[in-house]
Amino acid sequence: MHIFLALLYVSLVAAPGSSSLPTNGGSIRNSIHSIINIAQITLVHIKKLQTRMPVSQQIETKTPSIQGLTSISHDLGLLDNDLRSPLTELFIQIQADVSSLEGRVRSLALTMDCPIAARPGREPSDNLFPDSQHHLTLTKAQHYLEEFLLHKDKLKVC
Repeated sequence: MHIFLALLYVSLVAAPGSSSLPTNGGSIRNSIHSIINIAQITLVHIKKLQTRMPVSQQIETKTPSIQGLTSISHDLGLLDNDLRSPLTELFIQIQADVSSLEGRVRSLALTMDCPIAARPGREPSDNLFPDSQHHLTLTKAQHYLEEFLLHKDKLKVC
């Protein structure tokens, strides 16, 4: 009888530690890993597309500072809007990547109880020079994602 009670006690005490259910910390780690992978893949897509486009002068863009999940979500929403421009059908895969990235960052922020603003609205663009606009949009996305990967530790703060 004592052996049965001892086995029951050990199984109850050991069960939580050996559970296969993901912990909140494990879920957050998996989300961060997934976000980083999508950002890296998107950079590969951008560089591949840039090799197929006509050569352009080096474009300087200002990359917003990466402060935490709230700012990252907002900035990715703005990039997503830029990539949805009607004249940028070339960007379908990159736009899908950025949209997925923004959704995952937003979900991670909500999991971590971070304040998240509504998605930024689309601003109308004049598209007077579509080729230049394409290069500018791609360069903005590339620089932001490169900066984002350098500051990936900001995925752990609001």
